[in-house]
Amino acid sequence: MAKTKTAETSKDVSEFILEFTDSEQKRQDSRDLIRLMEQVSGFRANMWGPSIIGFGKYHYKYASGHEGDAPLLGFSPRKAAISLYVSTGEPGQETLINDLGKFTMGKACIYIKKLSDINQDNLVKLMKNTLILTREKYGSTD
Repeated sequence: MAKTKTAETSKDVSEFILEFTDSEQKRQDSRDLIRLMEQVSGFRANMWGPSIIGFGKYHYKYASGHEGDAPLLGFSPRKAAISLYVSTGEPGQETLINDLGKFTMGKACIYIKKLSDINQDNLVKLMKNTLILTREKYGSTD
């Protein structure tokens, strides 16, 4: 079975932001997201793989047998957009997502151009909801 690429690393988060982000706006949004996600999750920021900033962790195991660890919450300040790794497909989240602001959705994340484009109160509610749902389903190893 293939090893997952998204493993926790010892890379420095602040150095990553300086090296990886392409604008001061994205650097500031990254610092603001770190403060927000640390506050909501209660966990310090850690690097996961080469480009994801994660908070806390849980262990998952799928019916296929694939298993690994993943952050409870996370984001990546990618060139095209900031990817927010929060739960989005669960019942009851529709209102929060509909009132989130300017974003697009992928299969497993929300893409934003800048943090000011979205309703941060709703983002906090989505993050808290993500923590509850993930812990109910998988537990937390942090």
